[in-house]
Amino acid sequence: MAESVLYWRDTMLKEDLARAFLTTQSFKWDQTAGFKLASGVISPFYVDCRVLMAHPAARNLVAQLASRAIKDLPLDCIGGIEIGAIAVATAISDYGYRDRPRREWRTFVVRKQPKDHGLGKLIEGAVKPGDRALIVDDVLTTGGSIIKAVQAAREAGLKVDHALVIVDRNEQDGRARIEEQALTLVSLLTIKDLTDLQEVQQKAGGR
Repeated sequence: MAESVLYWRDTMLKEDLARAFLTTQSFKWDQTAGFKLASGVISPFYVDCRVLMAHPAARNLVAQLASRAIKDLPLDCIGGIEIGAIAVATAISDYGYRDRPRREWRTFVVRKQPKDHGLGKLIEGAVKPGDRALIVDDVLTTGGSIIKAVQAAREAGLKVDHALVIVDRNEQDGRARIEEQALTLVSLLTIKDLTDLQEVQQKAGGR
């Protein structure tokens, strides 16, 4: 009974998060012209988690869903890939600290390039060798940014077995590439969750 209640709650949270993408205009779907991604590939989908995370209610949904997804993992810290996922890592850490039982997940930033001043490190934050870390990113497409971040974290002495994204675009074999790195991927939503909801809303609006 308790498990069915928890499943229902998680399902409702996922639906609320998918709806937040639409209400904040953080998801766009253009089957004609499409959108050019960072990889140069044209996709019919555009997902902007930076806009989503700028809204406190949506940010809280991301943090709550993510915290529930990772609550049983042995973790010491959460690393956000700059720039977009820094807010994601911080939101999850803050939610975990307020939750019961309290979880003190420290945070760190994974830089895409080392700074040309200071210590020039790729990993910046409250971490030490041997820490069990989760790498988070906002959107999964090719998986390249997560793989690079995990490699940097492992080279810094962190133990990384899991990665988390807000949306898996289900494109360009991103999930398979992640799993080839001995990683388990957690995604809060897939692109299908967003397209299904948009289709439902469009049909309802056309009545």
